[in-house]
Order: sequence, then structure tokens, then C-alpha cells
Amino acid sequence: MPFLERKGDRTLLATTQGFADALRIGYQTRPDLFALEIILPDMLYEQVVEISERVLADGTVERALDPSSSRVLLQDAYNDGIRSIAIVFMHGYRYPNHELIVAELAREIGFSQVSTSYETNPLMKYVSRGDTTVVDAYLSPMLRNYVSQVADELGDVRLMFMQSNGGLTDASLFRGKDAILSGPAGGIVGAVKTAAGAGCDRIISFDMGGTSTDVAHYNGEYERTFETLVAGVRMRAPMMMIHTVAAGGGSICFFDGSRYRVGPESAGANPGPVCYRRGGPLTVTDCNVMLGKLQAEFFPSVFGPAQDQPLDVAAVQEAFLALSNEIRVATSDVRTPVEVADGFLRIAVENMANAIKKVSVQRGYDVTGYTLNCFGGAGGQHACLVADALGMTRVLMHPLAGVLSAYGMGLADVRSLRERALEISLAESSLIELTRVLDELVMSTTESLIDQGVPESSTSVIRRAHLRYDGTDTSLEVEVGSLGRNACAI
Repeated sequence: MPFLERKGDRTLLATTQGFADALRIGYQTRPDLFALEIILPDMLYEQVVEISERVLADGTVERALDPSSSRVLLQDAYNDGIRSIAIVFMHGYRYPNHELIVAELAREIGFSQVSTSYETNPLMKYVSRGDTTVVDAYLSPMLRNYVSQVADELGDVRLMFMQSNGGLTDASLFRGKDAILSGPAGGIVGAVKTAAGAGCDRIISFDMGGTSTDVAHYNGEYERTFETLVAGVRMRAPMMMIHTVAAGGGSICFFDGSRYRVGPESAGANPGPVCYRRGGPLTVTDCNVMLGKLQAEFFPSVFGPAQDQPLDVAAVQEAFLALSNEIRVATSDVRTPVEVADGFLRIAVENMANAIKKVSVQRGYDVTGYTLNCFGGAGGQHACLVADALGMTRVLMHPLAGVLSAYGMGLADVRSLRERALEISLAESSLIELTRVLDELVMSTTESLIDQGVPESSTSVIRRAHLRYDGTDTSLEVEVGSLGRNACAI
């Protein structure tokens, strides 16, 4: 993915004068409290310009926007070859006039991608709003090119794309900020839909691939998060609540001198595991070959440099024999190669089981009554082991488990989301204003769905309010209802 590989478009950040380094400073959180060397992630924007303007929290214009000086700054960046711009001003989510003026200037100059925070993420919290806008500006040009190529190849065929929130949208409406976790989101939709067909209404989705395992919890409705950290970048956009652990079929197994280790490094597809005949390291896949769970005669001869050889079982056996000898010399622990492979596999299974506990047990859900819906290229190899580790008694494996994420995209609903900040105290009188705003948002989303070919009679509306206690910036999601219901919810 361009986002993970930092291969998006060259991007300019235009922000209020005095806030050029605000996104780099961020929230000053320390995820690893005892780290002596703090390595900050690279910013997605290449350049930043400070625009002479300032609007206060109450809407007072303290410093009027100077279009002439703004045009000069934007023109310099354009002349340097930058074609994508993210515009993020203080309080721009509520008072967008200055952002919209600069956006028009950028379009006049020739910027092909113009993302404003007011249109991308019109909510409070400058840093999260800014990061999300930058991501949108960074990814959208590349996505637009890809969409155009696919659309040209398909001709008149209707083209839709999966979003990170679990819904489909028309190709013309697909934006960079909504594409980050669209693949895994398709897997969750596929897991829920196939489980429903099998009569299972409570599931843990378990998507194990070559590098990582994605797990999610479902108990009657999709769980979403509205603010998350992806590849070191803060994102505020609705996404499926997915927990990822670095344990996949390609996770490297090694002995560090005192203990067995699995991952987080992965051998990938090239060189891949030892059994691929490309000089790769021992991996979880090799453990399954060693234990006889993967048998060479059931695989095509597509391995080796010329891609014409079968899986190399002998090389796997030799590698585990050498590793068992290394462990014996270092620790005096005598184990057969099969026992060593089984030990690594147990660690991988435990890592995956712990990931499932994070989305279930640690949040108060008893998974013993759930169904483990396994999919992904390596899901079937470990499904029963993971279920046993969690005390789960039912495992579901769909015939299309290997491509369930793609299958889920085909089963997903068309979704349209609108959001708006409304800073009022929770009272009966405020519900009138809240209802008015919600009605406007419902009308906008309904029109969007109708434009995408969805009959109005087939639409359903979900209303949510993110309430926060006075003086805090952390919100709690509740269903919109009466004052009593909302008060009880928080």
C-alpha cells in the first residue's frame, strides 16, 4: 500500500501562521515510556507554508487572510513540482471561510488535489484533523489515477470501492482517507455475512495471511473506531475496529540464544520460507511443513528460482535439525526437530490468541460462546489450535475462506457517512438543534446514496452522537435519543 510504503503524492501543508510544526509535535505521547531513543515517524507532507490568517474559537477574525501573500507561497510550491495540498487552519472546521478561499487559490494555480480540513474532517482537535487531511491529500491523487485506469478498462461497468468503514462507495467518491483499511474491512464483512448464513450471530473474525493476523469482534453490529494510529500516522476516519498482530505464515522463527522467537519480521513472498527454495529463513509455514500439516504433494511445482520445483521438505528438516543442535549447545535442552517446530508454532498460536483476547476478553466478552470464523491464506492451518487456546468450541471455515476479503466486498452494502461538530450543552433544548443538524446530514447522505443508484426505499439510517464531558476532548459514542437516554449513556 502506498501509505505504508510512503509512496504517495508530493504534498504541501498550508496552515495558520505559527503552527507549522504542530503536526510534527503532535500530542507528545510516549507509547514506549522507557525508550531512550525516540524515533518519530516521517511526516507525509514534503513542505509546509504558514498562511497569514487567524480566526479565534468564537469566530472573531484576529488576522484577516492576505490572498496575495498566500498566492505567492502556493505558487512557489507549485513551481517546485508539488501538485497536492492539504489546507488546515485553526478552527477551520467551524469557520471555513479562509480555508475555502485558499483552496480556490490553489485550484487557480493548478493544484490537482486540494484537501481542506473542513471538507475532509470537520471536527475539533487540530492535530487529528490536520493529520487526516494530509493523509487524504497524500493518497487521493494516486487512488484517483488507479480508479481512472480501472474505469477505462471496464468501460461502462459500474465501479465501486470498499471503504475502511465497511461500506461500498462509487468510484468518483472514493477518497484517500477512507482507503487505509479497506481490505481487512472487506474480510470482516465477509466473515459476518458467511457466519449469518451458517446461523452464527456472534463471531470472532480471524484473518491470517503471510505477514500478520487481523482479528475483530462482532456481536450483532459492526464495531468501528473513529480515531486510530496507522503506520505511525494519526487518522480520524471511521474504520472497522481491527486488531493486528505480527504473526503470519511468513513470520520468521529464530532462537535468540535463550528463547524461541516468532516475528515480528516476515520473510514475505520473496525469499519466503525455507521450503520455497529461495534461501529464506525458517518461518511458521516451515513449522507446518515439518509437522506434516502442509504436504508437498498437494502443492503445485511453482517454487525455486525458476518456479518449477515442489516444496522443499528436506531443506526444512535440515534447517530444524541444525536449529535443534544450536539450542542444545546453548541451553543443554535436548529437543527433536519436530519438537522445536511445535514449540515455535505454539508461540505463534499464543500470539494470535492474545490478539483475540484484546478485542474480546479484555473488553468483557466471553468468547467461549462465539464462533471463530477463520479465513486468509494461513487461517485454516491454525484455526483449531487458536480455538483450543481460547476455549472456543465452534470453528467456521467457508469454502471461499482464501479469498473472503474480496468476497466480503461483493457482499457489502453501499454506505455514506456525514459528520459535523456541534458544541452545545446536553439539555432538552439542545436536542432540537441536534435533531435539525441530524436531519440535514440524513438528507445529504440519502441524496448521495440515491445518486449511487440505491432506491430510497432500500436505505436505512443510523444516527450517532459523540458526546464529551465539559472540559475534555475525548468523546463517547451513543445512539441519539431522548435526554434521559443520552444522559444514561454517558
